[in-house]
Amino acid sequence: MYGFLIEGVISLDSRLGFIGIIVENRSAHASEVNSLLSQYAELIISRTGIPHTRRGCAVISLIVDATTDEIGELSGKLGSISGVSVKSMLSKSQKRQLTGGDNATSGNQH
Repeated sequence: MYGFLIEGVISLDSRLGFIGIIVENRSAHASEVNSLLSQYAELIISRTGIPHTRRGCAVISLIVDATTDEIGELSGKLGSISGVSVKSMLSKSQKRQLTGGDNATSGNQH
């Protein structure tokens, strides 16, 4: 079963995780990274990007809610960009049920 978002409901196999990205030679690769992240925007809960001007690179951290396949696909595509390093980590448990709003809960909490 693949994850998808329909009217605030996240599929049963979605996982919470984060992706760490280092973009070397920021001026050469930032537009390609940003374009790819825009294609996967529905998976991204939060994005923080910090330029490291002394080194000419950038560090980006993403918090994502997606299936392992979706996160793997995004991480793989990012890692295939020259000068980009990527690491990801996912929660152990899958979401049982999550609906929009402040009262959202998920089952299988560990």
